Amino acid sequence: MNIEKKLEEKGIKLATPGAPKFSYVSIKQYGDLLYTSGHDCQKDGELLYTGTLGKELSVEEGKEAAKQCIINILSTLKAYLGDLDKIDECIKLLGFVQSTDDFKNQPQVMNGASDFLIEILGEKGKHARSAIGTNTLPFNTPVEIELIVKLKS
Repeated sequence: MNIEKKLEEKGIKLATPGAPKFSYVSIKQYGDLLYTSGHDCQKDGELLYTGTLGKELSVEEGKEAAKQCIINILSTLKAYLGDLDKIDECIKLLGFVQSTDDFKNQPQVMNGASDFLIEILGEKGKHARSAIGTNTLPFNTPVEIELIVKLKS
């Protein structure tokens, strides 16, 4: 499976990630596991969406934001690994959705990320997941996602 070829066929170009602006690293490796820091929905240096689900943004817009978070995570993984085909499988996705108190569709929003991972990686894209609603996220991003992946031996 050539992950980058699949992305290219879908018209998705991975960006070169910038260095973290705060006191953390983008990826931490422990054995054959890679833990990514939280990624937002930036594209070309600007957030694809800003705002709150259930107020300014629809579930569909939230799903697109979640998908962009995964594209950004894949960009970071590519920069770290050099080759995305070193990924064996996805283990765990943790997603935060900036949402109103009465918004209860965080799982549907996170499907934008989960469905995209499965579309690109097939069975190896399936993962355990948590979808958490929160009242605020940094810089007014609607979605933030962390991913844990296992590398091939």
